[in-house]
Amino acid sequence: MSVQEQTKRRIPLLGDNNNSLVLLIAINVLVFILITSLKICYFLSYDSNDVALSFFQKQILNWFILPAPAESLAVKPWTVFTYMFTHYSVWALISTCLWAWAFGYILQDLAGNKKLIPIYLYGGLAGAVFFALSVNCIPALEHNLAYTPAMMGGGAAIMAVAVATTTLAPDYRIFPMINGGIPLWVLTVVFVAINFSTIATSGGLVIAHLAAGLTGFLFIKQLRRGNDWSEWMNNMVNWLNDLFNPEKKYKPRPKDQLFYKSNRKPFSKHSNISQQRLDEILDKINTEGYHMLTDEEKDFLKRASKEEL
Repeated sequence: MSVQEQTKRRIPLLGDNNNSLVLLIAINVLVFILITSLKICYFLSYDSNDVALSFFQKQILNWFILPAPAESLAVKPWTVFTYMFTHYSVWALISTCLWAWAFGYILQDLAGNKKLIPIYLYGGLAGAVFFALSVNCIPALEHNLAYTPAMMGGGAAIMAVAVATTTLAPDYRIFPMINGGIPLWVLTVVFVAINFSTIATSGGLVIAHLAAGLTGFLFIKQLRRGNDWSEWMNNMVNWLNDLFNPEKKYKPRPKDQLFYKSNRKPFSKHSNISQQRLDEILDKINTEGYHMLTDEEKDFLKRASKEEL
């Protein structure tokens, strides 16, 4: 089996348990199914659709979405997390899932499987904070309390993922069969145009999405400097996994801990081609991304590929 074929096999498949993209989409879909099921129950329980909808929004939906008034947010602080997985319409859900797949798949290919969900959460949190601050602290935007009383959906979080992916590789080619491919930044421009056209009437939402995009940009900039903002999240997940699955305890490899903090290697090393070494490098591409390989590892992968040709 060639190195290229083995690399492709290392990319998480849709059915893999550790595929962050599938998990992210599944959470959004499950929350939508839960909310829609409860809404149907309300419509079946009341003769008037208006009354059913009013009670549903007050008793169910308002506990998931991010409220604009500061006093409401103070008593429902968990909504800074739940809102980014909450979709009221099926079209909003489809839009979130499609864009998450479009950018998330590329991000997994470039940066590994452990960056997508942290970037999604960071972007969603940044959007929530700046939405609440803008509509409550900027006098010119106070009308948003009436026109945009709440925020819901994964728009801000997906904005962070889109900007992060594009910052990482703006010239990444999609649809390579079309004249060599379309640059990723073109897809991002289309996404941003569609995204902001749907929220243009709300200054609070515009600021929230801008803040989320900036968060995605800063995440990648810090990652390139050796500061991985997702590390503590992944460590916490590993700790929880070890707690409930002691027989599968996670053990980080020492060689992966500090490789990104070194600006230059102290010596050049040309090791013999071995399947074990090749497997280790391919595993590292899957978890960290190709761009995080050291020069020696890239050279090894290149030489291994030439030997198999």
